[in-house]
Amino acid sequence: MGPDGVASLAREGMLMLASVGAPLFGAMLLTGLVVGVAQSATQINDPAVGFVPRIAVTVGACWILGGWVLSRLAAFFTAAVMRIAEFR
Repeated sequence: MGPDGVASLAREGMLMLASVGAPLFGAMLLTGLVVGVAQSATQINDPAVGFVPRIAVTVGACWILGGWVLSRLAAFFTAAVMRIAEFR
């Protein structure tokens, strides 16, 4: 596998991580924004009030999207191993 193949595989890996991580980070970002606005509006600045909804949404998103993430990563890993085996 030449330098172009390695660079292409690394680029595809980064794109895969971005596409898999974007829904999870989006859910966390949206939850943090909503909780922050609610805390500002109610003037409740207890860290636990902000932490519990954020962790609940993160765990829920991982639970809901876990199968999809795992299947995408497994397919990418299989394709990457096949590509590496071709160039050996």
